[in-house]
Amino acid sequence: MVNALAVHGLAHEYAGQGRVLSDVAFTLAPGELACLVGPNGSGKSTLLRLCAGLDAPTAGSVEIEGTPVRALTPRARARRIAFVSQALRALPDAEVTGFVLGGRYAHHARLAGVLARETRADREAVERALAEADALDLAGRRLDELSLGQFQRVRVARALAQEAPLLLLDEPTAALDPEHQVRLFLLIERLVEAGRTALVVTHELNLASRFARRCLVLSAGRVAADGLPEKVFTPAVLAPVFGPHLHYGLHPGGTRPLVVPWPSEGA
Repeated sequence: MVNALAVHGLAHEYAGQGRVLSDVAFTLAPGELACLVGPNGSGKSTLLRLCAGLDAPTAGSVEIEGTPVRALTPRARARRIAFVSQALRALPDAEVTGFVLGGRYAHHARLAGVLARETRADREAVERALAEADALDLAGRRLDELSLGQFQRVRVARALAQEAPLLLLDEPTAALDPEHQVRLFLLIERLVEAGRTALVVTHELNLASRFARRCLVLSAGRVAADGLPEKVFTPAVLAPVFGPHLHYGLHPGGTRPLVVPWPSEGA
């Protein structure tokens, strides 16, 4: 079986900042939901950008369904990968429906440098994506009218409209209230059960524990742990990475670990 995502010996460095990733290697099978956790500055966003083919690594390689991601054209990548970055550099001057429709460009033919007009399939995909992201009520709004949480849901909808088999999501629950955080992870779970693959960067350890089939811990640019949540979310693994201010338990009625920030005695 061909892996949905394969990362081989990945390393990356920025000019003047030194190396931010070193010898990162892992694979994701089709239909797998994995969460990537780690402290600020550990290289999570850089790793996701490399997986999406947006940046070239200093060393190593990334393959999407057996094909080097950097060998794919931007349109070919967009047909295979839907990427929600941590933040946009500037807010697009657009209305919600048009912004989400932009996620469909990889499905359009280009004639004489002009994209073909939207189709009924495009409109249905956009409406379905907005509904799945709980943003259908925002369809007629402008982006600059939205709250940060509303805009985040619209950005997720744009990625869903791509209908790509691989989802790369960088802190998709940022700015969302607790109810929408849970709804988003439930949506990701449903998409994975329907055949997609997802790699989610998150600081929400308990949502990762509940929904991920596998968790990777990134620390100082290296994979410090990779496995089932109950094997990874333990004091022995997380304390050296996140420090002492975590409290460990179990979800009520289950075996999944519960991890919450809590001051240690004497802190």
